[in-house]
Amino acid sequence: MVHLVYCDNAGKKGEKVLDKILAGTKTMVVRGAAGRKIPHSRVYEGERLYFMEKGSAKITATAIVKEVQNFIKLSDEEITKILADNQSKLNLSDKQKVRWHKKCLCLVEFKNVEEITPLAFEHQGNMDDWLIIEKIEDVVVGTSIPYNYENAKF
Repeated sequence: MVHLVYCDNAGKKGEKVLDKILAGTKTMVVRGAAGRKIPHSRVYEGERLYFMEKGSAKITATAIVKEVQNFIKLSDEEITKILADNQSKLNLSDKQKVRWHKKCLCLVEFKNVEEITPLAFEHQGNMDDWLIIEKIEDVVVGTSIPYNYENAKF
């Protein structure tokens, strides 16, 4: 499977996720929720990640999953410690630390980041901020197929 990861690029200082990834100052992304949610337990070492800036409709970078950490039913203290222990890789702003203070966390470390020739993303309906697909062409304009959430089920 491959993964399409939406990156916030709100423009505020410290929030430009994709810029940090490309600069090498961010080597891990986090997703969290009150309960298990994609990509928790569904992303594996060696799989390919694709990154796009939220709202840009362009897939512009790729990387390989190096390591994945999945957590559930965390206490507030555990959440704070996990985020702090991984801060050198996550490079989170204070606002992002608050946003990702969730009981279920999935931390995905990656390597071999490369910028790619931008691919035109074909957005469909209610897509999440992390898509699990067979191949990137499935969401690219001209070769896309209807997104059916099959790969996003637990």
